[in-house]
Amino acid sequence: MDNWVKKIRKRTNLVAGTIVFLIIVFVAVFAPYLAPTHPWDDADLMISELPPSGEYLFGTDSKGRDILSRVIYGSRISLSVGVISQLINSVIGIVFGLTAGYFGRLWDDIVVAVANIMLSIPSLIFALAVMALLGPGLINVFIALGLTNWAYTCRITRSQVLGTKNQNYVKAAKAMGFGRCRVMFLHILPNIFGPILVMASLGMADAILMEASLSFLGLGTQPPVPSWGGMLAGAREQLFTAPWLSIFPGLAIFITVLGLNLLGDGLRDLLDPHMSETK
Repeated sequence: MDNWVKKIRKRTNLVAGTIVFLIIVFVAVFAPYLAPTHPWDDADLMISELPPSGEYLFGTDSKGRDILSRVIYGSRISLSVGVISQLINSVIGIVFGLTAGYFGRLWDDIVVAVANIMLSIPSLIFALAVMALLGPGLINVFIALGLTNWAYTCRITRSQVLGTKNQNYVKAAKAMGFGRCRVMFLHILPNIFGPILVMASLGMADAILMEASLSFLGLGTQPPVPSWGGMLAGAREQLFTAPWLSIFPGLAIFITVLGLNLLGDGLRDLLDPHMSETK
């Protein structure tokens, strides 16, 4: 245990990323208690587009709503999109990657071909195509982003299974008469979960950026529910006259994505034995 603590302390990227992620989670969970006002009901045109001040730390928008409150509530949207969409991606990628690597043959060829096709399509273009079919809305964002980046997890899982399925503990499980599903999910998967966890943390950052892009284009979370991308879209026309409208949601996206990337890099350094030997 002490050895793990020492390893974690040596990796400032892991510590910094974890702190940022925990802060975002805290803000999202306790948003009703942290927000000074309601993010869309408390609107007053008499105080529209006020600059940051002691009363309104982040200023107000064109409808007189407190930007700080909207940024705080926007963390709920971004965090839920990152977690749920990446969970869908991980489930699809793990199932396909495990079965393709374990069974091989024709199924492996089919999975690899489909994954390569998915990787050849830009993620944003594919998400836009799915949203065009399903229409705007938060639930549809979950579905679109959940079907977008599973190929990365699939390839990572498959490569790990190919290097693991001939290990002695897997052969021992087969010799004891365990079924294929039990061998794959209870014996192989726990031993290859490290790289999958790293991919999940990095995938959450991508999902948050994608959601912001979709909301910026009007296909994500619909008004009046605040999202960071939607706030940026609404601030386009006031970029020079009221720059605080775009600065604070932009900073929220930047800090969150940076924190998740640092977390992913730190987990990779911690869980990769080759990286551990060199540091």
